Amino acid sequence: MKKVLFSIPILLIIISTGCNTGRAQKELPRIAIAGIAIESSTFSPAVSHEDAFRARTGDEVFTYYPFMSPDSGIINRAVWLPTLRGHAMPGGIVTREAYESLVTKTLNMLREILPLDGLFFDIHGAMSVQGLDDPEGDFLVRIRELVGTDVLISTSMDLHGNVSPRLAQNTDMITCYRLAPHEDAIESKKRAVTNLLSRLETGKGKPSYKIWIPVPVLLPGEKTSTRIEPGKSLYAAIPGMLDDDNVIDAAIWMSYPWADEPRNHGVVMAYGDDKEAVAKAAEKLARHFWDVRKEFDFVAPTTYLDEALKKALASDKKPFIISDMGDNPTAGGAGDVTWTLHELFKDTALQSSGKTLIYASIPGTEFVKKAVEAGVGGEVDATAGAEVDSRFAPPIRLKGVVTAIKEDTANTEVVVKSGNIYTIVTEKRNAYHYEKQFIDLGLKPREADILVVKIGYLVPELYDMRGDWLMALTPGGVDQDLLRLPYKRINRPMYPLDPGMRDPDLSAQFIPLSDEIMY
Repeated sequence: MKKVLFSIPILLIIISTGCNTGRAQKELPRIAIAGIAIESSTFSPAVSHEDAFRARTGDEVFTYYPFMSPDSGIINRAVWLPTLRGHAMPGGIVTREAYESLVTKTLNMLREILPLDGLFFDIHGAMSVQGLDDPEGDFLVRIRELVGTDVLISTSMDLHGNVSPRLAQNTDMITCYRLAPHEDAIESKKRAVTNLLSRLETGKGKPSYKIWIPVPVLLPGEKTSTRIEPGKSLYAAIPGMLDDDNVIDAAIWMSYPWADEPRNHGVVMAYGDDKEAVAKAAEKLARHFWDVRKEFDFVAPTTYLDEALKKALASDKKPFIISDMGDNPTAGGAGDVTWTLHELFKDTALQSSGKTLIYASIPGTEFVKKAVEAGVGGEVDATAGAEVDSRFAPPIRLKGVVTAIKEDTANTEVVVKSGNIYTIVTEKRNAYHYEKQFIDLGLKPREADILVVKIGYLVPELYDMRGDWLMALTPGGVDQDLLRLPYKRINRPMYPLDPGMRDPDLSAQFIPLSDEIMY
């Protein structure tokens, strides 16, 4: 007996023609899906091109949204019209050519599916583009010009994104994650979708009021994690502020500190149909945010690398994880800064300790080629890293035995053992968040004495694996020591750059509805 497999678009046709709902297709709202997402550091020399976004189109877009499975109860509530959704690993500023190409492709696809009742706009919010301020706001303006102002738009964002007044006005409903690390990313996207569906199905349309309050705070995610206070209680207060249609949703954006643009600062938004209730909720959250600004601190003990290494060598806990924070590729670093590796190889106490150290990772295309040629068990002597960001240290010479090779058309990885240091070298920059990534390379991270990872706060799997943990203040495009960054364009005063600043005006600012396009 043959199995019949239906793709999501075919299922949509079956469902929308009345299979389960009994409603005709024309009665279902027509909702498009679009968005491009990246965190872009303007303090890194790296540049992000179009291929970094791994853009998906058509029914491939649904793979981003497990809550839209055929049995979800959501997918049969609308005619879904996915266009283009691209998501890049954080990196440097996006080329104008890449941005224009992705936006143009999206607009062309939207043009073909008009008219629309709604749009799910799925973005990050911290994209920087060459020669363009506020790209997400620009993108949404161009969408509004095409689809019109009657279409209901619901926006989902990362809490490290930026919300300009233009973005706030041209969307109708907006939300962001409430957890950092972002374990609620899918839940937040689902909230944006279900809020959109609710307003369309009930015929209530655009919420009557939107509040936007700028909060002059700019802190790294490693200081604003919701695992600890005050971030934990600040974000936990949001659900208690919501009240059906009166206050439909509220959100707090911490913003992104490694881009130098006027829109980079904290923001609180709330929206709903009760003017007084929406204003009260937003003002209460904004005041809470400002009042606890001085309580934010790093989510783990933090020091400079030399001290971190001394403590790791003195510890008997395995693995002792050191976060090499300044070049964290998942925050926008180039990922190829070699400064930390140079320091490790110069440390005589480490060399003589006999303790094993795994370093993850450094990119080096030519190094990988030579390691593959040498083969497992062969010796390699070549340089890696500092091809993009050589401001802090030159390429690192690695000489040792190749212990593992994982060939992949997308990104081949190798491991070279130099004394007691195992260095992972990759064709392209890579982030190491999961134990399996190490195991696939013949490494046992739980048994290593020291594990150095280019990351800031630990993602859940590394966090659960840690024997102990320190975050090292290392140099790079996402330097956690914000006072070392050459800000020129952000609005000042800004906490913590201006610690003696006066209290700001945190009163509710009503943002006009999207009935007129704000440019």
